[in-house]
Amino acid sequence: MAVKVTFTFDETTVTRLSEAAERLSKPKSAVVREAIHDFHERIGRLSERERRRMLQVFDELVPKIPARPKSAVERELRELRRARRSGGRASMRGKSV
Repeated sequence: MAVKVTFTFDETTVTRLSEAAERLSKPKSAVVREAIHDFHERIGRLSERERRRMLQVFDELVPKIPARPKSAVERELRELRRARRSGGRASMRGKSV
């Protein structure tokens, strides 16, 4: 079922719509429907610019991760777990791990 809807576009958008419809040999309404469908499919996905930015941040942060032996990480995790059970790290001061 088709529903008639009225929109107001600026001149640049109308020109682009007309050019797209002419190039694709489709009615303007079909171009708008396809554009809305494509836009809807991209909702929630990263744009190429966003993806590149996140990869850049990842590449900047990964080298900053300190390299520590597994035993040191496990020791710290044990300390954190113990501290959480007993009310926080402040209560762990002076106790050996």
